[in-house]
Amino acid sequence: MFGSLGWQELLIVLVILALVFGASRVGAIGGALGRGIREFRSESGGEKPKDKTE
Repeated sequence: MFGSLGWQELLIVLVILALVFGASRVGAIGGALGRGIREFRSESGGEKPKDKTE
């Protein structure tokens, strides 16, 4: 689905998101999305969770 998108298209989408939500909010949304993906992978057994005590 996203394989056909080039860097120009992704840049346009990011600019539109920044205009709609504001630049700081887009960063927060991206961080939350990344945390959600990591949690999903760790819970589904896709990868072992990293030890945060190191």
